[in-house]
Amino acid sequence: MQPSTQWKERIAPDETERFARYGERFAAIQSRKSAKYGSGRALHRKQLTVARGTLEVLPDLPRFASHGLFASSGPHDVWVRLSNGGMDRAPDAVPDIRGFALHVSGVHGESALGNGLAKSQDFTLINQEKFAFARTDEFVDFVVAAANGNGALLKFLIKRYGLFGGPARIARMLKTVSKPFGGFATDALFSSVPMACGPYAVRVRLVPADSNGTATSGANKDWGGDFSGRLRQQGLHWDMQLQPFISETLTPIEDASINWTSPYTTVARFTLPQQDTASAHGRELCEKAEASVFDPWQALAEHRPLVDVQRARTVVYFVSQKGRGAS
Repeated sequence: MQPSTQWKERIAPDETERFARYGERFAAIQSRKSAKYGSGRALHRKQLTVARGTLEVLPDLPRFASHGLFASSGPHDVWVRLSNGGMDRAPDAVPDIRGFALHVSGVHGESALGNGLAKSQDFTLINQEKFAFARTDEFVDFVVAAANGNGALLKFLIKRYGLFGGPARIARMLKTVSKPFGGFATDALFSSVPMACGPYAVRVRLVPADSNGTATSGANKDWGGDFSGRLRQQGLHWDMQLQPFISETLTPIEDASINWTSPYTTVARFTLPQQDTASAHGRELCEKAEASVFDPWQALAEHRPLVDVQRARTVVYFVSQKGRGAS
């Protein structure tokens, strides 16, 4: 399983127009939800808490990993934003995708968007190792239908997948969002989709240290409270790992629904020192994060996001950021 540079994106000729339509559809959802809940993101609207820490890049990394952020060892300041993935501000006990977004500062190099120097290297991680959909069009249609309620979602799924396929798809989605989750301090978190690492392609994983503790009964009633409670008592630690592209058979680039089978390699240590997220300083940080941008395209050119799911984010995230006046 040797890392390979022989990966290739397949960019459809209609992507620009299609992604623009996606942006319009998400903007309409965001506007409707913001009228109900107040200004916020289209997805991952409910921020749970925010903390500040350090990412320490390790020395002597293998060739496939030694690019961009990981080209030289040393510490970087980090913000981390915890969120529920949905469009609503639902109770934490409701099944959902959980988000763990990192904003790594102190980077040096050209931006992935080609608009000057990179401001940061962001990672948007979730508690699922693979994406629930193979491609963006399927995901967007699902979100738009879900935004109109369960009845509209069921009607859409039956129309798209058939009388038997629709309910089967619902069961599959429920299984995904209902996957056991012990908490942000205790469970692994994943990029689910790849990014470039110089000439290579990789996925990202955060693995919690044993010292973070084990899952606590009832934590799903308040995920942010569970995390913040741990952080008031002790520092928390994770290994950041990269998983390389090997071949289209084992690690397909464009089908985000297929899990990769190549091994992970630890490239950095992520640490959150003991802190009180409910203090005046903690609340100020939460307010700043809520108004800020956590975007996989806010990245170094050497870590350009890959696959159509990520390419669509260039448009959808930008439209969402404009819709809430983010900076």
